[in-house]
Amino acid sequence: MLGEIGQVLLILALLAALLQSVLPLIGAQRGIPALTAIARPAALLQLTMVLAAFVVLTIAFVRQDFSLRYVADNSNSLLPMIYRYSAVWGAHEGSLLMWSLVLALWTAAVAAFSRQLPPEVMARVLAVMGMISVGFLAFLLFTSNPFARLLPAPSEGHDLNPLLQDPGLIIHPPLLYLGYVGFAVPFAFAIAALIDGRIDVRWLRWTRPWTNAAWGFLTIGIALGSWWAYYELGWGGWWFWDPVENASFMPWLVGAALLHSQAATEKRGVFVGWTLLLAIAAFALSLLGTFLVRSGVLTSVHSFAADPSRGLFILIFLGVVVGGSLLLYAIRAPGMGGNSADPRRAFTLNSRESLLLANNLLLSCACAMVLLGTLYPLLADALDLGKVSVGPPYFGTLFVVLMAPMIVLLPFGPLSRWQREQGLRTLALLAPWAGLAIVLGIIGWWMAPQGKFKTGIGIAGAAWVAGGTGYYLWMRLRKSGRPNAETWGMLIAHFGVAVFLVGALLVEALHVQHEVALAPGKSIDAGGYTLLFEGVDASDGPNYHSDRGHLQVLRGDTLITRLHPEKRMYASGGQPMTEAGIHPTLGGDIYVALGESLGDGSWAVRVQIKPFVRWIWLGAALMALGGFITAVDRRFRRLPEKSK
Repeated sequence: MLGEIGQVLLILALLAALLQSVLPLIGAQRGIPALTAIARPAALLQLTMVLAAFVVLTIAFVRQDFSLRYVADNSNSLLPMIYRYSAVWGAHEGSLLMWSLVLALWTAAVAAFSRQLPPEVMARVLAVMGMISVGFLAFLLFTSNPFARLLPAPSEGHDLNPLLQDPGLIIHPPLLYLGYVGFAVPFAFAIAALIDGRIDVRWLRWTRPWTNAAWGFLTIGIALGSWWAYYELGWGGWWFWDPVENASFMPWLVGAALLHSQAATEKRGVFVGWTLLLAIAAFALSLLGTFLVRSGVLTSVHSFAADPSRGLFILIFLGVVVGGSLLLYAIRAPGMGGNSADPRRAFTLNSRESLLLANNLLLSCACAMVLLGTLYPLLADALDLGKVSVGPPYFGTLFVVLMAPMIVLLPFGPLSRWQREQGLRTLALLAPWAGLAIVLGIIGWWMAPQGKFKTGIGIAGAAWVAGGTGYYLWMRLRKSGRPNAETWGMLIAHFGVAVFLVGALLVEALHVQHEVALAPGKSIDAGGYTLLFEGVDASDGPNYHSDRGHLQVLRGDTLITRLHPEKRMYASGGQPMTEAGIHPTLGGDIYVALGESLGDGSWAVRVQIKPFVRWIWLGAALMALGGFITAVDRRFRRLPEKSK
């Protein structure tokens, strides 16, 4: 009965989403309070139904109900209990159900925490989010039903993809989806404003915390995905410019631009149309990521599906949502530029507004560069222009070219004044920190045993951003007392950029890698450490056989730690999985991956020293924390009475 119950719950959720998307919008447009009031209860009803369906699917996995095709394809009797829970979203159908659940959670959150806004505004916002839910629930029911029966039921399932049998699956997808789907909220506010035909200060202020929260979750989700790939795949890399990685990175870049544009629009009344367009673009790119992952057009370790019919459905849905939004924008936006006579809107080239505009342009160009590099091979193949490969040299070079100016300008923003700056005041304030950054960069270049240029640039860039950010904090504390939450969030996020720069550039510059054949008793020196190979023994896990290596890590004669890299072969078959042995420190990781047996007791071993690699994820965590702190600023819950 589980399959039938889940099916009914999804149908009821679809009906609730239809009510939520149609009746409140009619009520808001025609001024019918009874219809407008339907929005909130319909949103809560939809959440209840989707959550119940998700619980039913979870029970099916726990009970190992192989009469459901999705359960039979992604579980078996040997799968550990913890992975039965995460297997619920480990493949295409379940991941779409989680997407729908997260969207319902965001919708219910908006319904619950936005009661201060006018009923008509909230009715339009919730109606737009209901329309998005209709699309995804229809996708689930008609092309990707996780409750489809498999009769006769097999006695054993196929097993969850071994790559996904990892704690990373438990935490990475939910947080990534919270970010992806969270951009539906500023999108819905933008579409609601376009339908209404005016931009209200209340919309501008109330949408900012939702944007910051979504961006924070997306930052954490991407960082966790990077960390998961780092330790699970055995390559020791933290970013590969994989097309699906790019699909999550693009809305992150546009979301970062949106954060800054919203601040300028709310405080100074500038960039109104641009802010609306960014809100549309951020969610459109999230939908594009969904299409890329599930259409079958990409070959990626992250891909969920290879069914062209599913891809066609999403492509049509993407076209309707994005095309309809842009059409509405083209019709409505020209008349929504706000009061051109507002004195707050005037600004000179030497002002904070100009710096925020430069920030937006650089982030948008970076996103366009990633989008072009991701989609061009697909377009070239579709148009019979030949097979084209776009790899790290393209992405790495152009991204650095676009981001370097933003890093240079970043400390100027907080110190600059709105509308008009006084001559070269900001440059004079930051000159000592620029000098310090240059000196530290030269010292780093001189001391680096290799990768001198990247080392020097990484240290100088980090010192420049951290010094400028710290100096602004000191000035703010001296003049105005304790900063508010929005300012703290900005400062922490900017400091996170500095920490990230250290990790990203220094690990590229200073990493050491050796691929050697080691027999028991043999050792290798790497990065000031001696790694003594003790041999390999066989062991069995709950659903796999493992060859487990043993190495001592010594510095001089002192034992630092023991590492145990593994080669696992799962009972369900497939390629062997590599489980790296890692000794983590803040200063760097010792990373060991076990290769193949070479006979006579010798094994292929890859040894890597990864200096400052953990600073990458620490920097991302600080950036996300900054977004969350900004989101809880009390000022955003005190809505102004006047509108623009």
